[in-house]
Amino acid sequence: MFDILVYLFENYVHADACPESDQLARKLSAAGFEDEEISEALAWLSGLRAGASSPPLLRRPAPDSVRIFAPREESGLDGECRGFLLFLESAGILDATMRELIIERALALNGFTLTLHRFKIIVLMILWQQDQTLDTLILDELLTGEDDPDDSPTLLH
Repeated sequence: MFDILVYLFENYVHADACPESDQLARKLSAAGFEDEEISEALAWLSGLRAGASSPPLLRRPAPDSVRIFAPREESGLDGECRGFLLFLESAGILDATMRELIIERALALNGFTLTLHRFKIIVLMILWQQDQTLDTLILDELLTGEDDPDDSPTLLH
């Protein structure tokens, strides 16, 4: 599934340029992705689109507020992922709404072990969906990482 997400980022400059699900499924199949992988990726992307179009937080947190993770969030996001999220937020890359969408989409993964590498792909996809302009150093940080041994290789290094 993560290979498909990277493929979409690399082949569609903007999320709006990405075709609708049926046409996208055909294109992904023609590109050599397996049906199960395509179904997982399309379901995850559907949740991303729904989350991105939902209303923003009712009240913005104060700049000095602290985000406390619920037990389910702590068990789903290890210390590396939570630290990386904090880094992006403190660098001004993410606001509270995007942070919450990232947490929701990361926890929506079923049957996947969430590594920092995979978490970076989730962050990248959310920034892509939100059409955020990325600083070259941040983009490089999101596009680098160790491939997971149980994943097929991606174009990320």
